[in-house]
Amino acid sequence: MKQTLQIKLSQHLTLTPQLQQSIRLLQLSTLELNQELERFLAENPLLEREEGEEEAESPVVALNGSQAPNYESPEGSSAAADEPPAYDESRPGDSDWFLEGMPTGAGARDDSDEGDYPQLAAETPSLREHLLEQLTLTTLPNRDRSLVAALIDALDEDGYLSQPLEEIAALFPAELGVELEELAIALRHLQNFDPTGVGARNPEECLELQLAALPECTPGRDLALRIVREQLPLLAARDFARLRKLLHCDEVALRAAHKLIQSLNPRPGAAYGPLETRYVVADVILRKVKNVWVATLNPAAMPKLRINRIYADILQANRGASGSQLAAQLQEARWLIKNVQQRFETIQRVSQAIVDRQRHFFEHGEVAMRPLVLREIAEALGLHESTVSRVTTQKFMATPRGIFELKYFFGSHVATDTGGACSATAIRALIKQLVAAEDGRRPLSDSRISEILGEQGIVVARRTIAKYREALQIPPVNLRKAL
Repeated sequence: MKQTLQIKLSQHLTLTPQLQQSIRLLQLSTLELNQELERFLAENPLLEREEGEEEAESPVVALNGSQAPNYESPEGSSAAADEPPAYDESRPGDSDWFLEGMPTGAGARDDSDEGDYPQLAAETPSLREHLLEQLTLTTLPNRDRSLVAALIDALDEDGYLSQPLEEIAALFPAELGVELEELAIALRHLQNFDPTGVGARNPEECLELQLAALPECTPGRDLALRIVREQLPLLAARDFARLRKLLHCDEVALRAAHKLIQSLNPRPGAAYGPLETRYVVADVILRKVKNVWVATLNPAAMPKLRINRIYADILQANRGASGSQLAAQLQEARWLIKNVQQRFETIQRVSQAIVDRQRHFFEHGEVAMRPLVLREIAEALGLHESTVSRVTTQKFMATPRGIFELKYFFGSHVATDTGGACSATAIRALIKQLVAAEDGRRPLSDSRISEILGEQGIVVARRTIAKYREALQIPPVNLRKAL
């Protein structure tokens, strides 16, 4: 076989470090992006945050340095251009790499000294601390206090004593001689503490303690105590006919007892549990300008980065040292600023495309949500579906109807009799409306809801209704029945 040499041209995609960084930044949330930028700022001396003052005439400055849409005038209602404006490289004192390092967001606000001190929420005592504080105010002997404190340590986060008293007694040293009767007395002391119902061993006992603490003249109290002690499973199943028969009561009395039981708290200790508050900073803000919905970037979510002028001047004065470490870090800083700018430009473009297709949702609510898939946005913007998926993950839009993740506006479709399509979000909204307006005595079954939607031209199977109802955390028909 004879060997020959030939020239062949071919195209293939190469993931350069810059492209890899761009993809990684695109899929990060705002919090993760800030963490990533802090790492770059700590490692690269050529990169720094912009500390300039905010321009009075431009409350929102686009990433490329241009004026963002001004929602006070009709001229500013157009979306930002896809391409950044061309810079005049002939101006004295400017260079191409320095202009690419201009701030990637709104100018920094003039922070006062008060802004350096964050406002922290007041710390609330835990359930254990709350109970121990009450224990110190009692006149119990030291031995009894120690037993009550041991029971307090055995409570779960809801205030229940799930561990049997026999097991708790076995934990004490034998030389103390702790008897089961002593623990039972200590438990009764604990059950007199606030919140009412704490120290109960099951939901029935918890509700009974709360009912027993009410005045005897409370309407429905005696019947409610009987239900809690004897027939709580029947009440949970809403078998009201059988309850009336077993308790020998009329509907009015049963309704009063039921209402009283519903006012009780089956988890008395939950109010003292730790609260994890999650704050969401919207990436995009939606406003209506002259009957047109316009999505603009949120300046509070946009980092303000630039090239460090001191190091940049050193490199400009020593252009021959192109292979130095500072030159490489300068290139990395330019890449990062450009990729952050491109990230927010892509988020704004995708958000505006979503708004243009879901404008009826912002006008009329969930029932007007139209079916939308990633492919539709990708084809409209000339992007890949994976890019749209990354943009819409953990990115949020602040609208007059609330803050939504961008993925919320996408959903599957269900066929209609007219040959059109209805989104799953709209169907869930219709189910909520039907359930909210139903007669409590005769709640709608999944089959009946399917028939009602069919009468409106929306073909939905019963099992699909059941799936959407469970997703909305709506109980089945037998548990929605009321007196």
